[in-house]
Amino acid sequence: MHKPIIGVIGGSGLYQLEALTDAQEHIIDTPYGRPSDAIVTGQIGGVAVAFLARHGRGHRLIPSEVPYRANIYAMKSLGVRYLISISAVGSLREEIHPLDMVLPDQFIDLTKFRESTFFGDGAVAHVSMAQPICPALSSILEQAVKGMNLSDVTLHQGGTYVCIEGPSFSSVAESHWYRSLNASVIGMTNMPEAKLAREAQIAYATLALATDYDCWHPKEAHVTADMAIANLMKNAEHAQQVVVMAIKLIAQTQPHSIAHSALSSGLVTPLSAMSDIVRQRVSVLLQ
Repeated sequence: MHKPIIGVIGGSGLYQLEALTDAQEHIIDTPYGRPSDAIVTGQIGGVAVAFLARHGRGHRLIPSEVPYRANIYAMKSLGVRYLISISAVGSLREEIHPLDMVLPDQFIDLTKFRESTFFGDGAVAHVSMAQPICPALSSILEQAVKGMNLSDVTLHQGGTYVCIEGPSFSSVAESHWYRSLNASVIGMTNMPEAKLAREAQIAYATLALATDYDCWHPKEAHVTADMAIANLMKNAEHAQQVVVMAIKLIAQTQPHSIAHSALSSGLVTPLSAMSDIVRQRVSVLLQ
C-alpha cells in the first residue's frame, strides 16, 4: 500500500471513516508519546488515507488531554501532507445556524495549558501563522461541499475560529466577548493542532460543523453536550460524504501548499548544530 499523503482527524461524534476499506490499525510511538488512539490506514476510492479519532474511540479525552504533538507527528511520520480536521463548533454569528458547515480561515488561540510546538530542547523554528489554514486545501473542501449538492446544508466560506481551553462551555459574558472579537465560531480543539501541522509542513484545513449558538443568543437554548453531540450526529453523514469527495479531489490535484515549505524559512537552528537525537526528531518534520 502506498503511503497515505491524506489524513483525516475526526472530532466529537466522528470516530471512524465509513468509506475506508482495507483498514489497518497502527500503534505509533513518537517522541511526544502515543497519539489519541491507533491511526487507521486504508483506502477510499483507491486513495491511501490515514484516520485518527481526536478524542479516542469512545470519546475518552477532554480537549486539554488530547496529545496534539503526538497526533500530528504520527501523521507526518506516516507520510501525510494534507490534513482535514473535522470539528464540532458553536456559532457566534446569527447567520451561521446549527447544522451549517463552516470553513474558517483564521484562529484566535485562547488555550492555556497545551504544548504548542515541536521546537525547543536544542532546535529553534518560527513558522508563519499569518494564514493558518491552507487556502488550497480549504478551496478543495469548498468544492467538495458544493459538488455534493447538499440542499439541506449551508456552507460559510471564511471566518475566525476562537479556540478555548474547555472542557466547560463559555459564560454568557465570555460568549459576547468572543463575538466582539469578530469571531465566527468557537471550539476547543483546533489549537494547537493547526500550529503543529504548520510546523510539520502539513497542509491543514478545518471543516467545522456548527451544532449550537454557544450561549450568547437571546432566543436560543444555551449549549449542552447532549445538544452538541445530537446535532453533530445529524451532520456526520454529510461530513463523511464531503470528506470522501475531498479526498478524491486532493489525490487528483495534489496542490502545492504554503505549509509544505514552512520550515525552509522558519527553521533557525542548522541541522549541523543539533544533537543526533534532536536532528533525528526534526528530520521527520522536514520530510
